[in-house]
Amino acid sequence: MNPVLVMKFGGSSLADPAKIGAVADLVIRRRDAGRRVVVVVSAMGKTTDGLIEQSRSFTTEPDLREMDMLLTAGERISSALVAIALNARGAKAVSLTGSQAGIITDDNHTNARIVEIRPYRVQKALDEGNIVVIGGFQGVSFTKEVTTLGRGGSDTSAVALASALDAPECEIYSDVTGVFAADPRVIKEPAKIAALGYQEMQELAEAGAKVLHPKAVEFAKIKGTVINCKNTFAPEAEGTLIANLEGRVKPRVVGIATEEKVVLVHAYEDNAGSLATVESVVAFAESRNLRVKQIAFHRGRGQGMVGSFIIPEKENYHLAPLLREMKDRFGDALDIHEQFGALSLVGAGITERHDYLEQSIRLLKQHGIAAGSFHTTSFRISMLIERGRLAEAARLFYDRFIAPNIL
Repeated sequence: MNPVLVMKFGGSSLADPAKIGAVADLVIRRRDAGRRVVVVVSAMGKTTDGLIEQSRSFTTEPDLREMDMLLTAGERISSALVAIALNARGAKAVSLTGSQAGIITDDNHTNARIVEIRPYRVQKALDEGNIVVIGGFQGVSFTKEVTTLGRGGSDTSAVALASALDAPECEIYSDVTGVFAADPRVIKEPAKIAALGYQEMQELAEAGAKVLHPKAVEFAKIKGTVINCKNTFAPEAEGTLIANLEGRVKPRVVGIATEEKVVLVHAYEDNAGSLATVESVVAFAESRNLRVKQIAFHRGRGQGMVGSFIIPEKENYHLAPLLREMKDRFGDALDIHEQFGALSLVGAGITERHDYLEQSIRLLKQHGIAAGSFHTTSFRISMLIERGRLAEAARLFYDRFIAPNIL
């Protein structure tokens, strides 16, 4: 039996009928090369952003369940149009929603996690000779609630389905040729990365790189699914391979990621035990479905605990009213800093070489750029930079750590 190939197409690849037609032609070429093809699609162009803006014409804090009902419409439209285009070209195709494809999630609206995949209907459609086109970014909970997987969640849908269908490879298509060492909107003509380990790619994605969603990499690890990030408009060009490279590369800086808007929150607990204890702030975030990227705790100069929270704006549709509620509830025991962006150096074993961190601190000081905080993992050095100087800092770090190593 021919192997399954999962192909995922982002919104820019589906922005108009001509581009959808080009995608259909590419899918048919892959099928004619002897693959059974599953296609996962995002919403067309800026559809999701438009739907979010429409919801905000009524309220700044739309109900999250209704947001999921609203936002999943974009991917359903795309999947149906791609299937129509394929059928019009003589290919046999069928479109499915995430729930019809068997993507089962938890009940966490707007940021659900896939719990299980039951791809029985997908497999049956493949066995009947269909190209299967699935709306990404969405699933259904055990309580039959429609859910979405967070921004960029179509990547997660695609790689999770590839894992469940035992597909050896998943092709992720966008309007760029692979993964770059920096954001092309910040660094002019950055170097393309030929290959990345799973953890390196996951750290880049968590730090703001937009080519692939971090949850997608988690599923690729399960069965060693190779991810190939390619360009829809130059499909034969070499992209970036993402595979199990851990232990095969020396400590390195492979890429620089930026996230333009994050919020830094400090919560203080005084000796008497104020309302803004670390525990109460964590409980507040959980109760309001607030996505928090990093949490750190330490003792202050007194006996009270200090908690630091980094909140990404792009992953919290309802952030502005929540910040106001936090200020009203916790008062002076909470500091909220909304002026930061995040910059990260990513690479295998990056903290095994202390000079990377030392050079980072020295480089910022030399150019008078203050860092709001530093955070490290074994694959990442992250820092918060004032938004007005984030692009400048990214260029400095690219010139120091990436440019000298380009062959």
